[in-house]
Amino acid sequence: MSERELRRAGVLKRGVAGELKLVQAAELLAISYRQGKRLWRRYREQGAAGLVHGSAGRSSNRAYPERWRSRKAGRLVGRKYSGAPGERLGPTLASEHLAEEDGVEAPTETLRR
Repeated sequence: MSERELRRAGVLKRGVAGELKLVQAAELLAISYRQGKRLWRRYREQGAAGLVHGSAGRSSNRAYPERWRSRKAGRLVGRKYSGAPGERLGPTLASEHLAEEDGVEAPTETLRR
């Protein structure tokens, strides 16, 4: 769970215990009354697990497959664009060279990782 989800769970726990009303809980969470009502219902039905974002733990739809990242881009960068610390290319320049010379579109952030 993220910090935000833990905070929500704490506030909603106080609400279920009767310490807070739904309006007060929504104000503390800086959400609308309607959103608070939805969260309140989910918390009562599923507990804290119901507050976890549905996409948590999944990879992005735009992410390159792990095999591609580790094999193709990694091999090319390791073979062609690495060297001694003063000679190797940074991720931005390596990404540009991969696109121009090898026809492989590799985002800078992928190479940085």
